[in-house]
Amino acid sequence: MTKNELTRYIIGGIVISSFSFFYGKCLNKPDVAPIRQTGKPPAYWQEHWFEHNQVVSLVYEDKNVAVYYDKGMDKSVTWPYKTMSDAWGYVKNTYGSFGDSTRLYTIFHQGIYGGGHPASYFDDSHDYRNTIDCGLDGWEKPTGQEIGMPIHEMGHIVSGASHGVKGSPSDVLWGDSKFMEIFNYDVLLHIGREDEAKRVYDQMQGQYDDFPRAKTQWFKNWFYPIYSSYGKAAVLDKYFALLAANFPQKKDPHGHEYTRDMNWGEFVHFWSGAAGVNLKQQATQAFGWTEEWETQFKQAQKDFPKVKYK
Repeated sequence: MTKNELTRYIIGGIVISSFSFFYGKCLNKPDVAPIRQTGKPPAYWQEHWFEHNQVVSLVYEDKNVAVYYDKGMDKSVTWPYKTMSDAWGYVKNTYGSFGDSTRLYTIFHQGIYGGGHPASYFDDSHDYRNTIDCGLDGWEKPTGQEIGMPIHEMGHIVSGASHGVKGSPSDVLWGDSKFMEIFNYDVLLHIGREDEAKRVYDQMQGQYDDFPRAKTQWFKNWFYPIYSSYGKAAVLDKYFALLAANFPQKKDPHGHEYTRDMNWGEFVHFWSGAAGVNLKQQATQAFGWTEEWETQFKQAQKDFPKVKYK
């Protein structure tokens, strides 16, 4: 994917560019052996993905993260150490384990490789490590896109590797950034950055998208009402848990992966299951409703009867 193909998203009042690739982790199946990275993170890591070819250096590690800087990074910038550790620790506590359940490998570039991407321990191109790789012109302060971009990329690992299944069948509907808006908001709230969470919330009140219809407000009219009314982070996690337990999958060399994308009726059905209530009315307010979606919704209820709600 080229930089011209990067999807733009707004968070904290600043536009963030991100190209994202979706991977997954293994189900806890007795006949499947997951890839595990054990031991200390290497002192140096040779990049070998996309156009990246830098040797990055380990500057910090703890039980949650290994932080790597390229040669252009200002070494006096240390805020990512605790911030990334707190964020990934919260992600693991909220969404469960990802592979070996230990570190997220976070790579920071300065003045090169603009944008960001994720990988999971399923991905051989990143040596089977949960990884986020981000580049900006500067990383001086943990505000706006500087804090938003790496957390956004963590969200792609969650949506594309959650509960042991590779892939994100919702991406065809919500695109690159819609889930990440509520994900970033929630993570920021829980790592002591209420100021940045408020910035996200305020920004989203005026954020519009043209899908699935013109002037759609995903955060304001879909994600935040569900999040605030039906369990906050727990409802987000339950959505992925229900997908992993019910949506079509096949085995891959290291676990399982989804075999197809979902349609709008299935999307609303699974979110209703996560919330415990029928969200058709909320979906109608947020996205509109069509005869095709109604047919899909009724079929989803037949196809996935274990997804239950009032």
